[in-house]
Amino acid sequence: MFQLEKTIVSEELFEKEFVCNLNACHGACCVDGDAGAPLDEEETKIMAEIYPKVKPFLRPEGIKAIEEQGTHVVSDFGELETPLIDGKDCAYVIFDGKTALCGIEQAYNQGVVDWKKPVSCHLYPIRVKEYSDFAAVNYHKWHICSDACSLGEELSVPVYKFVKEALIRKFGQQWYDELEKVAEELKK
Repeated sequence: MFQLEKTIVSEELFEKEFVCNLNACHGACCVDGDAGAPLDEEETKIMAEIYPKVKPFLRPEGIKAIEEQGTHVVSDFGELETPLIDGKDCAYVIFDGKTALCGIEQAYNQGVVDWKKPVSCHLYPIRVKEYSDFAAVNYHKWHICSDACSLGEELSVPVYKFVKEALIRKFGQQWYDELEKVAEELKK
């Protein structure tokens, strides 16, 4: 691990390789697990604001879950998350055939909203844990992403490059430029 500004970063971001393979996993990360996508306080405000525009993109069961639970929920651990449908699918999940997609991202892609999706989703397989003085930036290994790891290895794409846009969105261009410098130094 190393420090970069006010973050502690795992070297696994350089060591592990990853490229989402929707043809293999069909978006399982949006429907598996036992919690919604992590959110921060600002994102909960954005989600409440854009919900009326995103709603037409969602499935009836997602709309029902959101209208019963809210555009976000607070977990038993006090963490902000997206609501789930019957404790499984993210309420914002839609399907293209058997592949899970994000209804928020579909609204974004069609120019209806100007916010892509929760940054935790955009960053995956990176997870960021905020502490009072710093943020921990770690690689999260999940068995459902084994095909993404295989494709990343095949294409030689390290995790930090796969999520470049999301890392810049979260920490800024300058932070990412410094991250790339660290990656170059570690190669030597």
